[in-house]
Amino acid sequence: MRLGNATSSGSRGVSRSWKQRVLGLTAAALVLPVTAGIAGGVATASPIHGAPVLSAPSGGFEELIVPSGMGPIKVQVQWAARGGNAALYLLDGLRARNDRNAWSFETNALQQFAGDNVTLVMPVGGQSSFYSDWYAPSNFNGQKTTYKWETFLTKELPAFLANYGVSPTNNAIAGLSMGGSAALTLAAYHRDQFKAAAAYSGYLNISAPGMREAIRIAMLDAGRFNVDSMWGPPWSPNWLRNDPFVFAPKLKGLPLYISAASGLPGPYDRPTSALGVYNTANGMALEALALVNTRAFQIRLATLGVPARFEFPAAGTHSWKYWEAELFKSRDMFLDVLNAR
Repeated sequence: MRLGNATSSGSRGVSRSWKQRVLGLTAAALVLPVTAGIAGGVATASPIHGAPVLSAPSGGFEELIVPSGMGPIKVQVQWAARGGNAALYLLDGLRARNDRNAWSFETNALQQFAGDNVTLVMPVGGQSSFYSDWYAPSNFNGQKTTYKWETFLTKELPAFLANYGVSPTNNAIAGLSMGGSAALTLAAYHRDQFKAAAAYSGYLNISAPGMREAIRIAMLDAGRFNVDSMWGPPWSPNWLRNDPFVFAPKLKGLPLYISAASGLPGPYDRPTSALGVYNTANGMALEALALVNTRAFQIRLATLGVPARFEFPAAGTHSWKYWEAELFKSRDMFLDVLNAR
């Protein structure tokens, strides 16, 4: 889907009716291609390193190549300012790129945490993956490798980062849209790894009327991926396993930050071209859908007695500058939980 300024450096880095309305909105919103944040120049990357060094870097930005069952995966990291062992994983959206994680260049996330004792971990790739372990490669687009993102993010990557002094158990996770749903899923099923989670504009009620069909259409649009290769047919239990509304009881006791805006244009929505107008309208529809999902999820948590911080900005569309603001608002939660100040 879509997002300040990237920081790059050399080796070891020195830069620091209601149901009908929901169904109609679901299909209309997710069928639209999300184009914002795809354009933009490519930042100069720092050298890529694949060999662990058994030390904890203090500050700086680096790109690592991490071995996995999917093949080598690029991971962008900003090391903890004072060599601390905490890590915050930042997950991308549906149209995740293969060259950079959008948190690294569409937001000021690097600057937000530059002085903090927490490593930002930004995996690259995973378009339309929901950061899940899939059943099989997508047979619609010639995908050659089966996505195994949950395995990568909860086993292979933390084991690799441990060689750099990053704890596999002192982590938090956040994401937007597709990544927001995935952040809650990974935190719910891997409580030994993740101590807090945040979902910005996530789709948190996947079993709601029309949502499964809409996800199918959206994934076809974003890379021609077949959703049946991910969670199986709509009646497969894996759909329920990955629905935050369903697994919500597993989140009890976990510090949570959940947000979605109204979908009304806000201060970052000032289109100056026909394409800009189209993108704004698209972002309005997607955010309105996320809001419906998030409100339902809020009621679900309240019914279960699971506390969480919910934020509903009066204005804002499905776009990166709003997620940048939400990351900043949840920053204190992460630093406190991870003891990373």
